[in-house]
Amino acid sequence: MADPRIIDIQLDERTILWRNADVEQERRIAIFDLLEDNHFAPQRVHADGYAGPYKVVLRVEEGRLVIEINREDDSPLEAIILSLGRFRRPIRDYFAICDSYYQAISNASPQQIETVDMARRAIHNDAAETLIERLEGKIKVDFDTARRLFTLICVLHIKG
Repeated sequence: MADPRIIDIQLDERTILWRNADVEQERRIAIFDLLEDNHFAPQRVHADGYAGPYKVVLRVEEGRLVIEINREDDSPLEAIILSLGRFRRPIRDYFAICDSYYQAISNASPQQIETVDMARRAIHNDAAETLIERLEGKIKVDFDTARRLFTLICVLHIKG
């Protein structure tokens, strides 16, 4: 019986060079929300018919995103490798708007905070749509899963 969802997700700690408390909180929330509710269905059919649940490891290697997909028992299924070229600008823009958001929280009016937050969400949503497109034919994910995965991809790109 198919169970197309992620039950565990790990980030390759060697990839993450630096993070502050805000980033760590974003990472924890993204992982918690992802594990609570997600749709993750690799499109490759396996000989034994395995269709989830999945354990996933994300890492960046030589400018590419590697999504290692494992069975529930940790045995490997496949690895999806995506070029990160189309994500460079959204990641940069997302970092910039997040910095503005964290600064606004400490000294801006509620209306200014809301404006920055709306811009942050728009960048995040556009990046999630791009991720869905890039995964087409490889992994089927829903919009919320793509948003959370994009957050985790950003965490992997923090340089300090």
